[in-house]
Amino acid sequence: MALSFDSVNKPENIDAKDWFNWTWQMKNGPKNRAEFSRYIELTKDESSYFDSDNEIFKSRGTPYYMSIAAKNEAVRKIIVPRVNEFKSGNQEMKDPLGEEMHSPTARIVHRYPDRVLFLATDICSVYCRYCTRKYFTGNDQALINTEEYEMALTYIKSHPEIKEVILSGGDPLTLSDKVLFRILKDLRSINHIEIIRVGTRMPVVNPMRITNELALGIREYGPVFLMTHFNHPKELTLESSEALSKIVDHGIPAFNQMVFLNGVNNHTAIVKALSRQLLFLRVKPYYMFQCDPSMGTDHLRTSIEESEAIQKELWGKLSGLAMPNLSIDIPNGGGKVGIVPNFEITREDGKRIYRGWDGKKGEYINPPTFQHELPPDFSEYL
Repeated sequence: MALSFDSVNKPENIDAKDWFNWTWQMKNGPKNRAEFSRYIELTKDESSYFDSDNEIFKSRGTPYYMSIAAKNEAVRKIIVPRVNEFKSGNQEMKDPLGEEMHSPTARIVHRYPDRVLFLATDICSVYCRYCTRKYFTGNDQALINTEEYEMALTYIKSHPEIKEVILSGGDPLTLSDKVLFRILKDLRSINHIEIIRVGTRMPVVNPMRITNELALGIREYGPVFLMTHFNHPKELTLESSEALSKIVDHGIPAFNQMVFLNGVNNHTAIVKALSRQLLFLRVKPYYMFQCDPSMGTDHLRTSIEESEAIQKELWGKLSGLAMPNLSIDIPNGGGKVGIVPNFEITREDGKRIYRGWDGKKGEYINPPTFQHELPPDFSEYL
């Protein structure tokens, strides 16, 4: 039986032409206590957050996404601030990925040899409470200025080892088609750039942004890969599923990056359902990230042990196509490291013994001693 997805009902007092307009969604979302209260009855912990003059991170939503949050407690934790954000723990950081120390010029983060992060805007449709880029996002810098833009392009052009640009922010799809296409065109004109990624949460929080015109424009500058960011099955609605279909129907590969969040998706059944539904929509579940220790996130972070346990429980019970990679970003700019279950029991004299996902044991024995040979054409690829 095919999977189905529920529609987010438009409120009766809102005109359809407004509701389905992505810019209207951005302009009319809640940003303070009074505006959030129009969508949900705030708890004491939620309301108390707005009493403080020392805001950790701005608050912002879209009417569409707030309609989901109003009916689902897990999604609500993603978007509605709580007083727990002021309870700092033992490792909370302003810039947990160490991006500022790896920024050779404004708006560029060059952490890995062959790829860079290009921060085109600091604006998002919503401000997720676990955001890892609080040092930058929501600081009203909006679109990159001309001088910084030219400096960023010059840096990329002057480093031929860069093969991939990850367009991020903020959310680059908050930019107009005209501006976004100009950036893609300029990046594609650089001969040594092979791949462009666009990281966005718009299909999740403002799916009205995904139009046929947008998808056609992105495809023109391909190969472009779209990196989505669904965290919970309730975020997959009829509207978001239609947005994802427009993306992949235009030949744009789509991948999802989930973040483990306490009380949101830290259960095997939740991750399994999300992964299967995404795969059904032709979106590859790519990563499940350990939540970064950014400011105000201690109450949202899971333990590494819990994340590992969920991964191991899914191993062998979830299609390889639907299985995301568990990864952690080493704080202070250490980069990503993959975490995989250890099924090895022993190793000795060229033999290894493993216990599979279902508990069965087996051994793998290396071939007999032989003369090692390299592929004859390997030098062509150096």
